[in-house]
Amino acid sequence: MLSPSPLIATGTGLGTGVLAGIARHAYPKAPMELLAAAEVTVEGGLHGDYRGAVKPGGRGRRQVTLMERRDWDAAMAELGHAIGWQERRVNLLVDGIDLPQRPGALIVIGTVVLEVTVECDPCSRMELVAPGLKAALLPDWRGGACTRVRQGGNIAVGDAIRIEMP
Repeated sequence: MLSPSPLIATGTGLGTGVLAGIARHAYPKAPMELLAAAEVTVEGGLHGDYRGAVKPGGRGRRQVTLMERRDWDAAMAELGHAIGWQERRVNLLVDGIDLPQRPGALIVIGTVVLEVTVECDPCSRMELVAPGLKAALLPDWRGGACTRVRQGGNIAVGDAIRIEMP
């Protein structure tokens, strides 16, 4: 069992899942690079991902983005496609757990603590990936969650994920 972090609230845990994928892109519209492991920092988000750095005066609401494998699979089934999850352009793919749909909820991966800030709304770029994909990702936070890094560390595919509600 993971030891409690000072950033973890003592609220009810909501089960565990697994980190199924890690991806980053070095600049806007760059191809996504799949990784086996990555460093995550409070200042820079997922190492090497252009979106993770907190800009001066910024709040870092979109440092690391996540989505559920089952949501991606459902969107693909609706559209009749088999496109890699990284085309969603999120950083982390989670499996076996429901991402919280509430700002302030904490997602714990090893020593890394991510705070949910907002829904990760799919953009019109999704239509370039597959016609109808944007609409398929709209219901019920299916496009994922945006987070800010509360505590950094290293993560790897296969790491356990725990949700904590404050």
